[in-house]
Amino acid sequence: MHDSEGRLLLVRRRNPPGEGLWSLPGGRVEPGESDETAIVRELREETGLSVTVGAWVGSVTRPAPRGWYEIHDYACQVRSGVLGAGDDALDARWVDTAILATLPLTEMLHETLEAWGQLPRR
Repeated sequence: MHDSEGRLLLVRRRNPPGEGLWSLPGGRVEPGESDETAIVRELREETGLSVTVGAWVGSVTRPAPRGWYEIHDYACQVRSGVLGAGDDALDARWVDTAILATLPLTEMLHETLEAWGQLPRR
């Protein structure tokens, strides 16, 4: 998700996997939830922002303790809220290209965002 200045929204993970590293906000789809419902809930919980879910951007598969995580990412638009770290995040911020280069990121995040055309736009 990008803001009107082209910055990318990232959170610093509080818990494994990726504890202490920066990543896209998101989390598990609970039983009975659609991707859209889970995205709205997770972004509110992790960042304090209410969003409208847009188009699918891409998917990746990552190892998990018992198998694999299948992760689906979508473009979102902020509707309201004040950005702040929520329950599953140590920090949340909008980052530009210069700041992104200084952050410890989850494995393959930069390469994946680049392949999807989703790096910060400034």
